[in-house]
Amino acid sequence: MNTTKYIRLASMTIDNIKNIEHGRINFINTRKDYKSSLLGIYGQNGSGKTALIDAISILKLLLTGQKLPSTIRDYINISSASHTCELNFELLIEDNHKHILVDYEVELGITSSITGESNISDDTRDGEHRICITKERLQYKLESIETNIRKSVLIDTNVPAKQIFKPKSKLDLLVGRDIDDITDLIVNKKQANAESRSFIFSPEFMKRLHSRNEVMESNQDFALVYSILTDLVKYGNHDLFVVTTEHSGLISLDALPLEINYRADTRHIVGTIGLSLNQPNVFPIAVVQDIRDSITMMNLVLTQIVPGLTIGVETLGKEKLQDNQDGERFELVSYKSNTYIPLKYESEGIRKIISVLGLLISVYNRKSITVAIDELDSGIFEYLLGEILRIISEKGEGQLIFTSHNLRPLETLDKGCIAFTTTNPSNRYTRMVNVKTSNNLRDFYYRDIMLGEQNEELYKSTNNAEISYAFRKAGAYKWHDEK
Repeated sequence: MNTTKYIRLASMTIDNIKNIEHGRINFINTRKDYKSSLLGIYGQNGSGKTALIDAISILKLLLTGQKLPSTIRDYINISSASHTCELNFELLIEDNHKHILVDYEVELGITSSITGESNISDDTRDGEHRICITKERLQYKLESIETNIRKSVLIDTNVPAKQIFKPKSKLDLLVGRDIDDITDLIVNKKQANAESRSFIFSPEFMKRLHSRNEVMESNQDFALVYSILTDLVKYGNHDLFVVTTEHSGLISLDALPLEINYRADTRHIVGTIGLSLNQPNVFPIAVVQDIRDSITMMNLVLTQIVPGLTIGVETLGKEKLQDNQDGERFELVSYKSNTYIPLKYESEGIRKIISVLGLLISVYNRKSITVAIDELDSGIFEYLLGEILRIISEKGEGQLIFTSHNLRPLETLDKGCIAFTTTNPSNRYTRMVNVKTSNNLRDFYYRDIMLGEQNEELYKSTNNAEISYAFRKAGAYKWHDEK
């Protein structure tokens, strides 16, 4: 495997999701040539920060061929004329001196679970309707020392029901002309649509590509597009991580969603392991060892950012699992001053740091990883947050995208690492202009809230007198009728 190859999320465009009519954001810092790519999104509550993380979460589901949950249908702004939402992702594949820019566009709609046809009406929120993928289009552009390929369509699924995709030249290249294969893929496409899954990145389509690669590997044109598709699937499965607010909610409920992403001698362990803090956990012995190894790695950093603190696994006994495997019962604990206490008694901020620390370590060390975290600042001391982000931005390797309300990072990060939401639903994301290197971006942001000097309004002003009156009026409200 070529370890110099990596993928970055370069930009994203969102149309008609939640309160976003249109928004485009570039994730790359063009001001400074950092090895890492770090972007923090700031803005008023309800202005589109979480929607951006939700969109990246949808990208991960699509690239991994997973079913889109029915709740995504509630993301669609049905007041729009089209009753659909569109997402456009630009991903950069860097491979030595080869630069490939991939443009993935997907349109989501609401369809009838009964007829399978688009059926948007006043009752679109009832149980008879589901989210569906109405269009997918994948384009690419290649720049290298040997050759350049201008932007062209690789796969476009917006074709009649009895076809697979266009253009025909790419269909012949990737699928061939065997009638049975084409018929099977038409069935696979209908099945993916019925299950609200991507067809392009579906396991069925990828399996056929792997089989065709065995007879086409000497064809350079096939090798290029095959590598693009397989690289994107690998990126979605192993190198793209999304941490939503549900993650923080689980921590508040005394659960710890431990994000694991480390390389052993012969294995690459990735994924989320949900651990209970209220009661003992029971897992196969091999999984418990993976947890121990991951915690050992995290402790190297944890004891530096929270002096004197480490965590560990305390064994409570052996236990047979339902499949007759040997299991181990254990609990997570924290160690301080040669004593330990159950981890559930540590603060929510400590637990938040522990839950994402493995991913932050990966961002620092690995180029081909993208981590998107909603409300990264939740429960974390502001000075510590600013210093961690400064270190990752200046010396890290991977890509980190986060939302935050804590303004301390505006003082520690280059302005190219910061974007803002606006109050304009037709242009939801922006970067500050006319900011000098010597300016304190935090002060500059406060100034714009008061004076509104940017091209777009960043904050919908509030009135303190009206807020005070509203509190007083609410306090006088008769909550219960007097008996």
